[in-house]
Amino acid sequence: MLELLERPAAGRRDPTEFARFAHSWTARLRSSAYQLCRDWHLAQDLTQATLTRLYLSWGRAADSDNLSAYAHKVLLRVYLDHRRRRSNSETVTGTLREPVYTVSPELRLAMIDAVSRLPARDREIVLLRYFADHSVEQVADELGVPVTVVKSQTRRSLIKLRQMLRPDRAALFG
Repeated sequence: MLELLERPAAGRRDPTEFARFAHSWTARLRSSAYQLCRDWHLAQDLTQATLTRLYLSWGRAADSDNLSAYAHKVLLRVYLDHRRRRSNSETVTGTLREPVYTVSPELRLAMIDAVSRLPARDREIVLLRYFADHSVEQVADELGVPVTVVKSQTRRSLIKLRQMLRPDRAALFG
């Protein structure tokens, strides 16, 4: 009876009580997590996430009738949340092979020179679209012009660049 009176009120956190619980139950929770996912590293992550959630709701958890069942329920929910996330379905496919670009410095300088000869607005659009990798809508917002202007200016600028780079075209695009 005295235990009930001495217990902290619901919603309060008692760090020492939680620390005792975490110390005595971490191995069991990790073992249960491993049974769920069959991966020791993921089991450790799930256990840490479970303990974090338990700490955040320690007042409610400490007042439960069966703290072990409460902790395992939290663990199961953490595991299910992990399974629902898209990143869980990603797999490593092997070595990523980047293409080897063998562009000479002269061709790079020719490209920079050609872009610099474009009018200011055209140069801004080309640089934002192709070097900064912005969408048409993002470029239009940034420059304060309609989307149709960005599209038409981009088309015209690319035609101008092709004409300026005609002597180097085989080396650039071949």
